[in-house]
Amino acid sequence: MSLSSFNPEETGTPKSGIFGLPFCDLAEARLVILPVPWEATVIRGSGTARAIEPVVKASSLINLFSPDFQHSWQKGFHLMDIDKKILTKSDYLRKEAELFVDYTEHGDDVKKSSFMGKSISDINQGGEFLNNWVYERTNNLLKTGKLVVVLGGDHSVSFGYIKALAESNEDFGILQIDAQCGLRKAYKGFVYSHVSTQYNIINEIPQVSKLVQLGVRDFCEEEWMFIQNHQDKICLFSNKLLQDRLLEGETWQSITDDIIEQLPQKVYINFDIDGLDPKYCPGTGMPVPGGLETAHVFYLIKKIAAKGKKIIGLDLVEVGSDTLTDSNVGARILWRLCNWLILSND
Repeated sequence: MSLSSFNPEETGTPKSGIFGLPFCDLAEARLVILPVPWEATVIRGSGTARAIEPVVKASSLINLFSPDFQHSWQKGFHLMDIDKKILTKSDYLRKEAELFVDYTEHGDDVKKSSFMGKSISDINQGGEFLNNWVYERTNNLLKTGKLVVVLGGDHSVSFGYIKALAESNEDFGILQIDAQCGLRKAYKGFVYSHVSTQYNIINEIPQVSKLVQLGVRDFCEEEWMFIQNHQDKICLFSNKLLQDRLLEGETWQSITDDIIEQLPQKVYINFDIDGLDPKYCPGTGMPVPGGLETAHVFYLIKKIAAKGKKIIGLDLVEVGSDTLTDSNVGARILWRLCNWLILSND
């Protein structure tokens, strides 16, 4: 079945593509979703590497019509195959990471253990491998004019794609929706830890001129000081700040205007699902009380497009794999993000 003869009122079938749409060849698709089943440095609350298939399955039940998007799905969406080798490598390194952290948390000296020394080396090489793997695939897609969405996996999967975007965009900002800052340096010794992603971006990708963090409510003093020392590049709209402003009578529209004012013309959306209230994502690796409402986030993204900012790429990470809520909410967030990326580039 082709897109031209597809009836969007019908539900998808097991043979359908992403979102229950007719399978669309890569060459024909305007937008490509790259799944990255990786969580090598996630020590507790695992499962995000296996969330991709449940999200894809849940996506077939989405109602395609929306007054905001109309028929943007007709541009064609293509889901790349899940690379099982990446998942296997992630599983192996995650076990290594668990052993390494357990060893260090007992106060043992890594320098006295050649086995642990090799483990930390393997884990960090694995992080570099993953970054290059994502970079190469997204860069190749971008060169053919595709719009790209990365579907994780943990937060570390974002780095390679942002690095690829930096080759064709000299100046852009990141809107990070997240419960955590991601600004720890080599957390637990893992250089490309999922909680070090933003730290690595700021230090390794100079084309990112602004990082706007939204909904953060779980961070340490090291991260707080890093933000204070990089106020020219980082703007934190913490969950407490947002809630205080709302409770004191400000409108979300006014707050949204302040957020958008901090963003440059080109914007990458880095959507960690745990930035939302945990009722939307109970199975995410580290659910934190508080968080954003989906209505707030969708309103913000809509306003970003309406203000003439250009969304150049995005990702969705840290979706849990344990509950129907996680996969259904994840699928619907992914649907909206994909459509906003299409509309922003029409």
